[in-house]
Amino acid sequence: MRKMTTTATTGPAPAAPAQIEWNLAEIYDSLDAWRTDKTRLEARVKDLARFKGRLGESAATLSEALDAISGTEKDLVRLYVFAFLEADEDRRVSEAQERRGEGTLLLAAFEEATSFVSPELLRVGSATIEGYLDREPRLARHAFNVRNILRKEPHTLSDEAEAVIAGTSAMRQGPERVFAMLTSSDMPFPTVTLSTGEEVRLDQAAYGKHRASRDRADRKRVFDAFWKAWKGYAATLGQTLDTHVKAHVFEARSRRYTSALDAALAGPNIPEAVYRTLVASANRHLPSLHRYFRLRQRMLGLDELRYYDIYPSLVASERSFPLDEAKSIAVAAAAPLGGEYVALLGEALAGDWMHVYPQEGKAPGAYMYGAVYDGHPYLLLNYNGEYDDVTTLVHEWGHAMHTVLAKQQNPYETASYATFTAEVASITNEILLQEHLLAQDLSSRERLFYLGTALEAIRATFFRQVMFAEFELGMHELAEQGEALSGEKLTDRYEKLVRRYHGSDEGVLEYDAAYAVEWAFIPHFYSNFYVFQYATSIAGAALFAERLLGGDGRARDDYLAVLRAGGSGYAYELLRDRGIDLATDAPYDALIGRMNRVMDEIEAILDRQAE
Repeated sequence: MRKMTTTATTGPAPAAPAQIEWNLAEIYDSLDAWRTDKTRLEARVKDLARFKGRLGESAATLSEALDAISGTEKDLVRLYVFAFLEADEDRRVSEAQERRGEGTLLLAAFEEATSFVSPELLRVGSATIEGYLDREPRLARHAFNVRNILRKEPHTLSDEAEAVIAGTSAMRQGPERVFAMLTSSDMPFPTVTLSTGEEVRLDQAAYGKHRASRDRADRKRVFDAFWKAWKGYAATLGQTLDTHVKAHVFEARSRRYTSALDAALAGPNIPEAVYRTLVASANRHLPSLHRYFRLRQRMLGLDELRYYDIYPSLVASERSFPLDEAKSIAVAAAAPLGGEYVALLGEALAGDWMHVYPQEGKAPGAYMYGAVYDGHPYLLLNYNGEYDDVTTLVHEWGHAMHTVLAKQQNPYETASYATFTAEVASITNEILLQEHLLAQDLSSRERLFYLGTALEAIRATFFRQVMFAEFELGMHELAEQGEALSGEKLTDRYEKLVRRYHGSDEGVLEYDAAYAVEWAFIPHFYSNFYVFQYATSIAGAALFAERLLGGDGRARDDYLAVLRAGGSGYAYELLRDRGIDLATDAPYDALIGRMNRVMDEIEAILDRQAE
């Protein structure tokens, strides 16, 4: 492995590089081909109705029906992905947006056309269906998904009751839609004047940018103005969350689950012990988080740390990473995953899989879209050459390699994987990147930059997300006890939680109660026990990385086995069977052990500099 000495880049900014684009012709070679396929798929979707009411006829009929459904879905996804990616190249092109809309409508038609499958299988009953699965080899590719449907049999109601619950779907989505509309278009955002004289309208994007300002007075201005605006809507947003949570409780009770948490975790078949162990572990490790805050205060040179001081980077870096260098670093960082993985990654990076640089009209952010089964994944980046961009590239390629390996091992029906394992793959790659860079010949400042970035990732991805998960659980438990949620009550509970996580009562961080309306800003609370998976993922990734880098002879095979398994098993069980049991303390202890080692190294560097 070559030594890499990092240096700051100075001088005039380079000219914008030529755009590097994915090759969508590998999906459809022309728009005419896309339109022709769309017409065929419209007919195929309508034809699926012939199987309604017939799934219990015989094993052969069930096999024919499921083959037709999955085959149609596979081709329909291909149609949609092409339109989705093309539209994201330039969202100003109305024709491309219309094609994406057409694809969305056809997907909705497919979902409606196949909505009979689950209730019909449940009516036929597990005894009959299991007999079909045993007798018909052609059903093997469908067996996991069919059994996953049958698993819900104890929580399936009468046809009449199911129709009532289905009829409430639009109403149950109402709170999320109200939240989205209010906070994206109707809510008036404040304007602040920064120390530079610049006037900034503090919408959500501007808040995300300016809360990390290097100017402390500007950070305070941003926090004060932004949260004052949200406080004016706390009562309204409290009611939307109250309605949203009560809808979860209503459906959970109707379906005979023990709680809303039980119902939410039943879908991906995640044991409740995972959620509760996660929350307990985070609380047990709060002293390490408080140590980080004290270290942050020291590095920022502050007499006291306040809530608006947690976002600016600990050490600034002006280093630039050209794309080719970032690719080389990504390949080198993946070395612990073995020669086969590295070769596959290198070959993929050389292909036309990415749309790389920002351009006018392009979708923001970054993602990997790997849903085309008989094709490679596609990655959208907005690469600017900063370290965060390298991290994003490595993260998204972690998803891409997961997708490639899962497709190699699985038929279409079980190639897709759950969020619970998806983020483990991407974050493991991030940790390997961090460790690879820290193994190079670095100056103290460069080392502090990478170490500080690693620490902030743990704070934001683990502790902050667990804090949200604990708040979400508390909301549902209050509703299950018959209590109404209000903006005032939610603000009070959120303030107490933030103060505990941030050590405010121990003098670690001064917290202003005016900021406690932050709960109203968090969109994850409308996703029904989803956010906790970010925290489990970074913990699982930390344990995998520890094993990979620590000489565990089975670690590589275990890691790759999880990726290759795709969706052929339940995500929790796939990880557990390969040594990552997220219902135990081990992954969380590994993550915090890494956090403490990083802080040890930072403190050692700071102590040497102070001598």
